[in-house]
Amino acid sequence: MRVEIWSDIACPWCYVGKARFEKALAAFPHRDQVEVVHRSFELDPNRVKGDTQPVLAMLAEKYGMSEEQAQSGEENLGNQAAAEGLDYRTEGRDHGNTFDMHRLLHLAKAEGRQDALLGALYRANFAEERSVFGDDERLVELAVAAGLGADAAREVLADPAAYADDVRADEREAAELGANGVPFFVLDRTYGVSGAQPAEVFTQALTQAWGERSPLRLIEEPGTDAAACGPDGCAVPQG
Repeated sequence: MRVEIWSDIACPWCYVGKARFEKALAAFPHRDQVEVVHRSFELDPNRVKGDTQPVLAMLAEKYGMSEEQAQSGEENLGNQAAAEGLDYRTEGRDHGNTFDMHRLLHLAKAEGRQDALLGALYRANFAEERSVFGDDERLVELAVAAGLGADAAREVLADPAAYADDVRADEREAAELGANGVPFFVLDRTYGVSGAQPAEVFTQALTQAWGERSPLRLIEEPGTDAAACGPDGCAVPQG
């Protein structure tokens, strides 16, 4: 079974939702037969690279609230993150463009290190003091910590076209599936789960999606032996 997760590194609910999903997956009896694929989604795709802004100011501007209200929301998020065993800085974080991070995640996917890099990016953005925005060498350090080569990461960051089409393809697919927010979980292209739901909801979704997986059913005409090719060759028509 395949689970695809659309998310953005700038999304705190994606950070929390990843932990909740992983808790459900760890207890799922068929977890070793579940493939998890992370897909790209930008919450602020029009923000120019290098244009960073304090999170509280961004939230106040975007949602028409005071910075005090934004701070209260951050503290609530911090409590929710702590309940999942996650560190979360409620003050002093900044916000910026995440496109390069998504491009690096596609490099990591090609090398089997996607989940490790995503986890490193989340921790750096939400729990550590040093910003992940506007500093390519910071991203290279995180890529290396996730098991990628420094030179490969630098090459991707130096080439704006590298993996750009992959990121855009993920984003188009999200739109086609009706996802207008993240995190967004898709199980076997049959079930969708929107938002950082409790682990119990993910458990139910995994169980239901697994239970409805059907073995292949062959359609054959009774009493016939249809010609086919196999490891021993092809059947020869008899006149």
